[in-house]
Amino acid sequence: MRYLLDTHAILWYADASDELPQTVRELMDASECLYSIASLWEIAIKQSLGRLNRAITIENYDMLCRRAGFRRLTIFPVHLERIKELPAIHRDPFDRLLVAQAQVENLAIVTRDSIIPQYPVETVW
Repeated sequence: MRYLLDTHAILWYADASDELPQTVRELMDASECLYSIASLWEIAIKQSLGRLNRAITIENYDMLCRRAGFRRLTIFPVHLERIKELPAIHRDPFDRLLVAQAQVENLAIVTRDSIIPQYPVETVW
């Protein structure tokens, strides 16, 4: 199984936060994980709004993910087309994009979000 990391999983992994369960950290270390460019975009927006530390650059987050062995997933038109087919369950556009990417690429999403599992997509946490 391959996994797509939700943004909070990336942030907590980067911070070595206790919010990320050890079992999830081990899964991330031992499995093929991808991170969406949309997560980096979401981090940039949260930094610009003062919700996240701005000292860690987007380039640093990208480098951290690559050093951890995670693969970057670009946003492709087919992902955007899939968004149009999703029911309006989640209002967060970044989470909707992650769901669409996971569906198209046949990935399970590593997330603590309680709404994402309402979509026809496998989740882990």
